[in-house]
Amino acid sequence: MVYIAPSLLAADFSALDREVAKIKQADMLHIDIMDGHFVPNISFGPGVVAALRDKTRLLFDVHLMLEHPMPYIAPFRKAGADVITFHVECKDDPEELIAAIRSSGAQAGAAVSPGTPASAIGDWGRHLRQTTVMTVNPGFGGQKLMLDPLRKIFQLKYRFPHLLVEVDGGVNLETAPLCKAAGADILVAGTSVFQAEDPYLEMRCLAL
Repeated sequence: MVYIAPSLLAADFSALDREVAKIKQADMLHIDIMDGHFVPNISFGPGVVAALRDKTRLLFDVHLMLEHPMPYIAPFRKAGADVITFHVECKDDPEELIAAIRSSGAQAGAAVSPGTPASAIGDWGRHLRQTTVMTVNPGFGGQKLMLDPLRKIFQLKYRFPHLLVEVDGGVNLETAPLCKAAGADILVAGTSVFQAEDPYLEMRCLAL
């Protein structure tokens, strides 16, 4: 089974409640959090996440693209995050981050950027719910999927059979079959879903 996680980064920011309503059949909502340091962009804060929490029953998959995610774990959990993912390239200790995420009541995930090997996820990977394989450089939506990072999916699932592996970046009807063939469990799709004429049909086709 493949799960579909539309990325809020591709939604119409002026009408986020309506945008979330039109993807209510999704499996989860992927929310990218950017600090302007780890990546050269700024996106949402805990207030936006909290404002959306009572608008949908979707699982909130919160992706922290932050240099120092530790101070933001509690605020985003309080705002409604169900899964909190940090980047292995961040400056905080991964084991401490995982402990903090799990203590907050959320499930933990770790993301690897395109140039980072799967081996950057250490033995602490056994405590994760999921890993996110970035197939674009983090920070901006609408990029084309890079094929090379897809090989990390097999590497990660071989080491950690329990993990759900998420692919984030450039996922659309053309590239989704490549991600699924590589073993992906979760597809993050932004532009493909939110700009589709029929988002429900788009998600169904992505999952097939």
